[in-house]
Amino acid sequence: MRPLAIDLFCGSFGWSAGLVAAGFRCIGFDISHEPYHGPVPEHCELVLQDILTLHGSQFRNASLIVASPPCQAYSYRAMPWKRAKALGPPSNELFDACFRIQREASEAAGHHIPLVVENVRGARPWVGQSAWAYDSFHLWGDVPALMPKALGDGLKQGGDWFGKGEDCSISRRTSSKSKARRAASAAIAKIPFDLAYHIGRVYHPGIEATA
Repeated sequence: MRPLAIDLFCGSFGWSAGLVAAGFRCIGFDISHEPYHGPVPEHCELVLQDILTLHGSQFRNASLIVASPPCQAYSYRAMPWKRAKALGPPSNELFDACFRIQREASEAAGHHIPLVVENVRGARPWVGQSAWAYDSFHLWGDVPALMPKALGDGLKQGGDWFGKGEDCSISRRTSSKSKARRAASAAIAKIPFDLAYHIGRVYHPGIEATA
């Protein structure tokens, strides 16, 4: 049987796609699932539930937990605008919930269950220095010592939010509440397959980690 991975804030199942390829089965949790998030991948389940209502003890049988909490509040405060700089500290409630869930899961299991959390560089002033960056995808938690080197340009998958790239040009031209804008945001934020696959290989029970 495939080992279990928990994908918090699963969105477009970027984490899950790589983890399934590495041999996991995944249960993804999110508050909603939109058409632009795509179908639920094979060997995955989707649970629509607010992450704040989860208790980690229900994940005692998991071998890995991954998470990508929303980044908008952090990203906006990193912008060079007076309005952004004037804002107070963002809420870390969702980011902190990931580590609470890990702690509860580990206590229930009687052993440590690894957690890897992804977010943007702009989160660092509020949640602490990231352990690794794969292009613009910053990682916290149990990040493996050996990590792949990204070959991109340091930008998320849509390219420059304010410039080039079809996804980003849609984002810039449309309302922040439009479906096209939300779809573009989801495409940009999707975890790269190579990153998810590498971490899956490292934490898959019985598979020797490779650099």
